Amino acid sequence: MTSTISRPATPATPGLDAPGLVAGLRKVFASGRTRPYEWRRDQLRALRRLLVEREPELRDALEADLAKPATEAYATDVGFVMGEIDYTLKRLRGWMRPKRVGTRLVTKPSRGRIVREPLGVVLVIAPWNYPVHLALAPIVGAIAAGNCAVIKPSEITATTSAALAKLIPEYLDTECIAVVEGGVPETQALLGEAWDHILYTGNGKVGRVVMEAAAKHLTPVTLELGGKSPTIVDESADLEVAGRRVAWGKFLNAGQTCIAPDYVLVMKSVADRFVEQVRRAIFDFYGPDPKASPDYARIVDDRHFQRLVGLLGSATIAIGGEQDDATRYFAPTVLRDVAPDSPVMRDEIFGPILPVLTVESVDEAIEFVNERDKPLALYVFSKSNSTVDRVLDETSSGGACVNATMYHVAVPTLPFGGVGPSGMGAYHGRSTFETFSHAKSVLRKGVRPDPALAYPPYTSTKDRLIRRFL
Repeated sequence: MTSTISRPATPATPGLDAPGLVAGLRKVFASGRTRPYEWRRDQLRALRRLLVEREPELRDALEADLAKPATEAYATDVGFVMGEIDYTLKRLRGWMRPKRVGTRLVTKPSRGRIVREPLGVVLVIAPWNYPVHLALAPIVGAIAAGNCAVIKPSEITATTSAALAKLIPEYLDTECIAVVEGGVPETQALLGEAWDHILYTGNGKVGRVVMEAAAKHLTPVTLELGGKSPTIVDESADLEVAGRRVAWGKFLNAGQTCIAPDYVLVMKSVADRFVEQVRRAIFDFYGPDPKASPDYARIVDDRHFQRLVGLLGSATIAIGGEQDDATRYFAPTVLRDVAPDSPVMRDEIFGPILPVLTVESVDEAIEFVNERDKPLALYVFSKSNSTVDRVLDETSSGGACVNATMYHVAVPTLPFGGVGPSGMGAYHGRSTFETFSHAKSVLRKGVRPDPALAYPPYTSTKDRLIRRFL
């Protein structure tokens, strides 16, 4: 690990002509190039080749931007997208096939079909925390659905942004898939255009900006936001497993994960033992000095680093708390004696700080969660099925895991998305294909018979028959 982390200049696409870019993509889409199965298949295969053949470059970029360990870079960024591609390729023909549905007696003879058609030209705005995964996983579905697309990587992870801008044109159809680099000016220029769908991943403040811009063109949006994802641990939980899985979910990528456990509500009777298990897990994962561990990432930039430092005064530091601003190292940290209205409990932490609050009962934990915005994820650790069912039934969250953290995001059959302030819409697996396609209803009807019952003038007999069969 280097002693300091330098930050490259913010990349930008030179001479960006957003209207011209979108017009060019629309012209190609109108030509029908992206509609055939063969184009979609070949582009997905090419994207997979990029990930396999250029993994070292992507891995180096992730290390430069986030000090991301190689194994973590593969599992959470590169390998994740490869899994999405493999899952999609095996099922794409079936997804594209029109679905036959039944029709009503009054429409007979007729046949009903639901036809999945591409939306057109779509925009994916990616964040910095998983800059390969969150830029390319949506593109898998956009391509599978037959769209042209623009990818806007985050300027905060500038090295990864530059790598994507360099590599994607080497593998994908450049007249259909484009990468635009840059910061706020470039993003604003893109948002000024009319798109057929926008998928944005990031914070709620920018999410509102995206939604406002999209509304001017009646553009549908998928917003993957975040929030304070709670973890509930009751007296029956396997505390060793809970401590290890909460620590893994929290400190992966140095806590810079939208579905990381944001805080823990643990029953008072087992709170000390739970915290001790988290301590042991940190030692097992990263050794006596996590700063020296090759498996622990760094904070992405100085602004986020200083923001996290400012949260340490919110409560008592039970574990960790050490920092090094030269390398943006922030130790895995656990806070105790946390007041519910303290600064660390106001906004999503997005860093390696875990507040642990004690509660007297599951009722109190459920009430605590429900008094706050609906989170992107919720985790519950318990051996009691009735307790688990109560928590799941009486709270609302984008997704949930029982006796685990974050694993639901890795299952392509489970749609991933938020609810309320944590987001809208969903993707992953077939859900991504459906997000970027339109379900067009088609009814085919024969020309005979053509009974007069359907047409005016309406008689009492016609009225009686219509009321009976409609």
